[in-house]
Amino acid sequence: MTAISLSEAHGRNRAQKVAMVVMLAVLLAAPFFVYPYFLMQALCFALLACAFNLLVGYVGLLSFGHAMFMGTGAYICAHLAQARGVPVEFAIPAGMLVAALVGVVAGALSIRRQGIYFSMTTLALSQLIYFLALELPFTHGEDGIQPVPQTKIFGGLLDLGHPLQIYYFVLVIFFAGFLLIYRVINSPFGEVLKSIRENEPRAISLGYKVDQYKLMAFVLSATLAGLAGATKALVVQNASLSDVYWTTSGEIVLMTLVGGMGTIFGPVIGAFIVSAMQVYLSGLGQWVTVIQGVIFVTCVLAFRRGIVGEIAAKFGLNL
Repeated sequence: MTAISLSEAHGRNRAQKVAMVVMLAVLLAAPFFVYPYFLMQALCFALLACAFNLLVGYVGLLSFGHAMFMGTGAYICAHLAQARGVPVEFAIPAGMLVAALVGVVAGALSIRRQGIYFSMTTLALSQLIYFLALELPFTHGEDGIQPVPQTKIFGGLLDLGHPLQIYYFVLVIFFAGFLLIYRVINSPFGEVLKSIRENEPRAISLGYKVDQYKLMAFVLSATLAGLAGATKALVVQNASLSDVYWTTSGEIVLMTLVGGMGTIFGPVIGAFIVSAMQVYLSGLGQWVTVIQGVIFVTCVLAFRRGIVGEIAAKFGLNL
């Protein structure tokens, strides 16, 4: 690598770290100016969108069924905490673990296909999970599981019933997941994923076991989506069919495209924009869906890289 390219690489890494510090500073101060429960839900969707972006933006696998991992994490966490009395600090990892197991099965079946066939396979599997969530006794069908208790955790050190304390608990979970994704993207493993996205036959010719890399990325994405779902169940104090319904998968795609697919910070921005529309435009009823559709079409036609992608391209940054 030349001195110029090394300098450019260091400059891009520095820009990423500065942006990360700014994002963290904003999120630390945000609950003093914005309703904390809106911020917490947005953070859960931001983590979910980042997990989805890891798969579609860096491997090139478009999943139409990521809600199944979010819903799995939410239902398992809610059931253990509400019906079994399991402490939240154990219920959340349990939901994440079960989502990872679902990811192993779904990934093993899905990665055998490519393109639209992969996408439709994930959608079909997601609908299967939706049917199970509707029919299994412990999910309580259309009523869902509620209320998920917001109790004291870690021996009483943290009171999840306090708005600020639960907000910073959720923020820690989000930022830990975000840092993990950031590290994966900037690791040798992440470079292999990018090479698969750019030219899969060439990656195969270089000796990489492409299917194994795809499966690992799929399972990691599913695991983090399960973590987001389990955390969301704690925040909203319920797990419902909407968590696993196909429209949620569509919203995840929208968040990623609006913010910028294949960017690090794009899914976070997209998640906050879409979440804000759903909350602050809720009085418009079904028109919210129309507005989302207009924004989606506008992004596809005018901002193909998404908001963060266009900014990064204009200033030569890697965000």
